[in-house]
Amino acid sequence: MSEKPVDDLNGPAPTDFSLSVVMQRSPATSPWQKYLWEAVGVTAAPWEAAPQAVSLVHQQGEICHYLYSGFRLQLHADECESYYHNLCSPTPRCFVMARENGEGTPVPFLLSLSFDQANACEEVDETVYAVAMPPELYRWCELFVLNHFVPKKRKKRRLTDWRKETGGSAAL
Repeated sequence: MSEKPVDDLNGPAPTDFSLSVVMQRSPATSPWQKYLWEAVGVTAAPWEAAPQAVSLVHQQGEICHYLYSGFRLQLHADECESYYHNLCSPTPRCFVMARENGEGTPVPFLLSLSFDQANACEEVDETVYAVAMPPELYRWCELFVLNHFVPKKRKKRRLTDWRKETGGSAAL
């Protein structure tokens, strides 16, 4: 994969992107759970990052930020329409799918830019976090959509005249 920024819209786009997820753990106000977890960011990661590594990157009081690295995001041509709608939304998002481990901690396992894939994961009760899409990821996705997405032309349906089919009489 090329780690150079995607600035040239006429050049070839990388096929995948190396990413890391920042998860925040803060104290919960609920008596039923000790911590509240949420994904707070996605960042481009160097390709040399250890696969599926977790490290504490910041702690302030009881709030901790953990970096989950080793993710590869690939875009697929059959998801272009979903990427397009994500890019056109007021706040483009990167979706982080996570599963709880045995201790109740959500662990990211998949990243996507597709509304449809995120929705499918939610339908099977996976935890999905929507975080702001970093600019370099936006440019890469935009280039991919420009190169692969061909909107389908909408056709107006012709309505059938039900009066002609019934012989002109209408029974109410």
